[in-house]
Amino acid sequence: MFKRNGMEKGIESLLFISAVAAVLALFLLCIFLFRDGILLFRDYPLSSFLTEKSWYPTSINPRFGLLPLLLGSVIVTVGAIVFAVPLGIAAAIYISELASPRVADILKPFTEILAGIPSVVFGFFGLVVLVPYIQDAFDLRTGQIALTGSIILGIMALPTIISISEDAISSVPRSIKEGSLALGSTKWQTIHKVTVPAALSGISAAVMLGIGRAIGETMTVMMVTGNTAIIPGFPSGLFEPVRTMTATIALEMGEVPQGSDHFHALFAIGSVLFITTFIINIVAGHIKTRYKFKL
Repeated sequence: MFKRNGMEKGIESLLFISAVAAVLALFLLCIFLFRDGILLFRDYPLSSFLTEKSWYPTSINPRFGLLPLLLGSVIVTVGAIVFAVPLGIAAAIYISELASPRVADILKPFTEILAGIPSVVFGFFGLVVLVPYIQDAFDLRTGQIALTGSIILGIMALPTIISISEDAISSVPRSIKEGSLALGSTKWQTIHKVTVPAALSGISAAVMLGIGRAIGETMTVMMVTGNTAIIPGFPSGLFEPVRTMTATIALEMGEVPQGSDHFHALFAIGSVLFITTFIINIVAGHIKTRYKFKL
């Protein structure tokens, strides 16, 4: 008995230390980002950083405009989600509700394997295969445009959306589905009116995780979106080269003089990315809690 109690207390202490270490790491990351990012605004106005339409960090009169980078990230991410969410949820419904056990046992591990493929492989595939195809299909000067990045990011987000949505749909109690069928509903009506609404909490979490994967991706968008810091239109901006916030940090951090305004501007972009991801997680938690209590 005493040995078991001692083991339980040891496990509790280990879990407590792990939780404290995670919170401390997050706190230190915040300090690391915001400490250097905020130094930009000693000499460069915050309003100009947020509203300036140009990103020319190495010119004689440098301009650190976040707007083209932010809108580039937004248009690529929105395009990826429009592509990935319907396809991912439909695939999850098929695997969970319609496919035979043999087919489901093949498709589910296959989608999970896709999640482990390095992003540079997706970027290389996009650069070699998708970029020339998009260029020829739409008769463009270059295929390195926002649409290409959206498609590749959508493919990368699919495994996360499919896997988590399928788990949520499969966890819906069988008795609820059988009750709907017993009342005369068809299988499609049961899926549409009962199963999917009952799994909406998990599905919304899957979508939010997919958004987080898309907005935080670096290597893929850097390889296939053209990296031109211009303000994209909508929807015409899908057919123009864009530059995202993550690609800007990856492209410029290696050559920027440490301690310069350019250096601090890249940390300011990182701070905006951190805040954006934090807000997405808060919204995801709110949606999950809301629908959990609703059901």
